[in-house]
Amino acid sequence: MPDTKTPTELTSHYTAQVVGDLERNAKEQERIGAEIDALQEQLTALRQDHAVLTNLHQALGATSALTETAPEPTAVPSVPQQKTPGTSTKAAKAADAKRTRTKKAGAVKEAPARTPAAKKPAVKKPAVKDTSAQPTLIELIRRYLTEQSEPRSAAEVSTALGQTHPDRRIQTNVVRTTLENLVAKSHAHRAKQGSSVFYTTTDAAEPTASAPGAEQPTEKVSS
Repeated sequence: MPDTKTPTELTSHYTAQVVGDLERNAKEQERIGAEIDALQEQLTALRQDHAVLTNLHQALGATSALTETAPEPTAVPSVPQQKTPGTSTKAAKAADAKRTRTKKAGAVKEAPARTPAAKKPAVKKPAVKDTSAQPTLIELIRRYLTEQSEPRSAAEVSTALGQTHPDRRIQTNVVRTTLENLVAKSHAHRAKQGSSVFYTTTDAAEPTASAPGAEQPTEKVSS
């Protein structure tokens, strides 16, 4: 007869199997994570060694270049008289080796100080346009209205300032908003003629109130 299991036994069996799989999965994750950490440490150490070796390579390259261009010393060749060949040859070789080590050590010490100066690029500072000397739009508008003998509309002010200052982008709607702000601050007068609106400054209002040559005598001289 086939072996039949109840649903409860099947559930317990699969539950135990899933729990075992979870434990194995967690252990595998820990193992792989530990390997990744170890490899990451090895990679970091290799990168540090690579940087050190690169600096040494650059320093040695500069040293070899200096050794090739430096003149050879001419103090040693006078050793033809050798009463004790072994001793004099060893002394000469030791002196040559000492001079070579001294020369390399001096070149290695000088190399780090010279390489940054050679690698440092020349940085050009961008030319900054000085806008502090340019007048503001409010100053231009007030100056223009002060110089006019008649009221001007926003379009007329915008056109005149655009012709006088072609390097500035002067828009009619911005000029109109600025004029309204001047009116709100009592720095300009606003007059409407039909469907058009015209503006004058308060500075120009006082001189035009009494035009030159229009003064009338305030007192009558009785005869």
